[in-house]
Amino acid sequence: MSQDHEAQSPALAERARKLFAGPIAFLKSAPALEFLPDPDAPEIAFCGRSNVGKSSLLNALTGRKAIARTSVTPGRTQELNFFDVGDPLVMRLVDMPGYGYAKAPVKVVEKWRRLVRDYLRGRVELKRALVLIDSRHGVKPVDIEMMKMLDEAAVSYRLVLTKADKIKASDLAAVIAATEAEARKHSAAYPVVSVTSSELKMGIDDLRTAVLGDAGV
Repeated sequence: MSQDHEAQSPALAERARKLFAGPIAFLKSAPALEFLPDPDAPEIAFCGRSNVGKSSLLNALTGRKAIARTSVTPGRTQELNFFDVGDPLVMRLVDMPGYGYAKAPVKVVEKWRRLVRDYLRGRVELKRALVLIDSRHGVKPVDIEMMKMLDEAAVSYRLVLTKADKIKASDLAAVIAATEAEARKHSAAYPVVSVTSSELKMGIDDLRTAVLGDAGV
């Protein structure tokens, strides 16, 4: 199984464990760029299709049950949600609006797209994005559209497979290979795919360490 072990030193892993076990708090929601928090900490953004398991992954990473609201209603996250990590502040996690929800009104979808695009292009503090892919479905056209948006904004990103416990190991291996092949087509994509299960806490420690390394703090 392809896991992300670059720069996974024991010291960094222990720093990540302690950081995510410490204070983490919701800061604010930003429906537009003028509502963004002050640029005083590195940011790691999480994006993915609606119902990809983004809230569950954020909850697993932070060891909280409801730091990010989970919902069976796709498209619930319609703003950029910022979470402060560490006290004093070390970094921020950014929960981005889910994409690819077919039933959302066209005007709402366009508003999301414009907000996300403007944030990606103009936020110097954004160090890395995580693009979440549902292991059961693999990379979809809407994911590729998001990846191209990140390529164009020159924002480096990781592909993170979610819900890896929901499919057979042989099927998962094929999805990992296909996802890595897609990553190689994109200029801003990190070549190694992270594999996670929020339910089983699979790959969560590695992802915490990678996120801390990405933040550069």
